[in-house]
Amino acid sequence: MRVPKGHPFYVQDVRYAARAKDGGRGEFINPIMLLISCLDKHLRPKAVLIAKQLNSSVDSTRSLKDLYNRSLPKEQPQFALVLDEQGLALQQLGKKTPGPIRVDFEGGSVAHRRKFGGGSGQMIAKAVGVKLSRPLSVLDCTAGLGKDAFVLASLGCDMTLLERTPIVATLLQNGLERALGSGDYDLQAICQRMNLVPQDSLAYLQARVAEGNKMDVVYLDPMFPERTKSAQIKKDMLAFHSIVGADEDADNLLPLAREVARYRVVVKRPRKAPFLNDSQPSYQLEGKTSRYDIYVNGKLP
Repeated sequence: MRVPKGHPFYVQDVRYAARAKDGGRGEFINPIMLLISCLDKHLRPKAVLIAKQLNSSVDSTRSLKDLYNRSLPKEQPQFALVLDEQGLALQQLGKKTPGPIRVDFEGGSVAHRRKFGGGSGQMIAKAVGVKLSRPLSVLDCTAGLGKDAFVLASLGCDMTLLERTPIVATLLQNGLERALGSGDYDLQAICQRMNLVPQDSLAYLQARVAEGNKMDVVYLDPMFPERTKSAQIKKDMLAFHSIVGADEDADNLLPLAREVARYRVVVKRPRKAPFLNDSQPSYQLEGKTSRYDIYVNGKLP
């Protein structure tokens, strides 16, 4: 459903359709109808600020349960950003929709992976070339919910995270703020190494190339190609995919990333997916469902 610009629930996303042949931007794709839900009067000022940033509005009268269980009329929002004492969460609305999506670095699978995930022996750490005695500067061009960046930051990497979808960047920023405000000093130290830049990766890389500004490693994890069996994708991630859209310009990132990376570019792909930009990597690391394609520019120190 396309929502007219100026509608109170219109969110102007920065995921663009394929670029025109002259290099210009295409039409906006996948506008969504979004509601900021906040019943806590103490959190309302923050909810109003988030709504202003996302060109949305705040609903402080209806509970999420009311919105969650109803069949949606044509002009009702399809998603809600819910702000409560647990932080900010994205909730798809309507009956039989999956649960909320929240960036949580303090608990859940992310915290478990930090404590028991294998440290520098993890495949992503090997692909990036992590050594605890030698920190690396890493540019994550496709930050998403920040899980991979958090793993690398927990291993000592200085991370710059790029995320161009405003809703996702807002979720990620809220997760970082909560972690930095926690009483866990180790967690705070990790998140202090994560610098979020809400910007389009292509433009950011182009600027770095023009300035001759290098990073040790550039990491790319573009949205995986559509799978033939939709059951392989978790329901909550289907909602996330509908917000983010497809990374139609992912191939264009690789040549620029290779100019920016001092030592290597690491691309995460499904195990059987074609190479990004049809470019053969220097070598690969393969897992059961995914692989890392490594493009080497120089020897790590």
